[in-house]
Amino acid sequence: MGGGVCGRNNGLTSPLMFNKVLQAVSKPLFSPGWPCLPKWTRPKVLKQLLLYYLSTILSIYSNWIPANSSEAMASSKPAYIETSKKGLLKEKIARAYEILKACTLCPRGCGVDRLSGEKGFCQTGEHAIVSSYSPHFGEESPLVGSHGSGTIFFARCNLLCLFCQNYDISHEGEGVTFSSGEIAKAMLFLQDRGCHNINFVTPSHVVPQILAAVDKAVELGLSVPLVYNTGGYDRAETLSILEGVFDIYMPDFKFWDPKVSEELCEAPDYPEVAQEALKEMHRQVGDLVMDGEGIAQKGLLIRHLVLPEGLAGTGQAMRFLAKEISPNSYVNVMAQYRPCGRASEVHALRRTITQEEYQEAIQAAHKEGITRLDERKRVFLFNWI
Repeated sequence: MGGGVCGRNNGLTSPLMFNKVLQAVSKPLFSPGWPCLPKWTRPKVLKQLLLYYLSTILSIYSNWIPANSSEAMASSKPAYIETSKKGLLKEKIARAYEILKACTLCPRGCGVDRLSGEKGFCQTGEHAIVSSYSPHFGEESPLVGSHGSGTIFFARCNLLCLFCQNYDISHEGEGVTFSSGEIAKAMLFLQDRGCHNINFVTPSHVVPQILAAVDKAVELGLSVPLVYNTGGYDRAETLSILEGVFDIYMPDFKFWDPKVSEELCEAPDYPEVAQEALKEMHRQVGDLVMDGEGIAQKGLLIRHLVLPEGLAGTGQAMRFLAKEISPNSYVNVMAQYRPCGRASEVHALRRTITQEEYQEAIQAAHKEGITRLDERKRVFLFNWI
């Protein structure tokens, strides 16, 4: 998913399926109206699903600390609280919604009037569509901590990578229409569950709706950092509106070669756009800063998904990060690519990456001067194709 979902969730399953499974086995926890489990036509997919949720449950039980414990949650107030007090948040909301009248929120620049129901590339009108919201334990360690990252997954996307692992959400739009008030309630639900942050996944096409929700949530007591979890296809002009709202930016840096990005997501300008977006994000929040418990408080965390046959351009991407952003950049070089969606249309994407390809990517990062890498156990999937 262009806005932060491709290659996520440890490469095993989608957040929408998380809610489907929960509803099938118990009372719905996070969102009403989810359909029943589909018929399983691929036992291997079921096996992956069960393995993923077993690991998630073990993570919850092994790391759980009561939410009202004395463990440090945040050493300082998030930036949006002061922005709200100064009255600047409402100004940002007005600016963002004005853009929707002839939408140029993202680099697609469709120019449609979304407030009147017109839809462009992202197929989203005035209201956001939410596919799920829940505490997430599969994100990077600085986000997860002991209580999880409070993820809110938005449906649809402004990038639409053909290999997206959550194709049903990004391309097909599975989810429920949420008002800004409902998004705010989801944020407070996640905070009440003890989540260390609110993590907006695929936010690029729903920036105004998020800002409006933050405004309502602040009035109701929201006090944890916000994470802008994006595919990296963001206009610097739109990001400038978010200054003073988001403390943590977590973009993908997917592709270096314009020809690759054109083939895989019809966005030949992706490399250039992502580079400018990364510069703007770093200008706003700097390198990633964590508290004494290792929980992210502010800064830039970059994800880079390794693709088969070097399609992601890892070496060049790492060189840019080290020289143009910061050699102290916190980077998650991800190994979990697997063929999903329409990946079979591209020969190189019909298989997972090898351990050798991943190690070459890590070595490239070190060679270019990136040494602050996310440290988690890497899981290499079998190649089902």
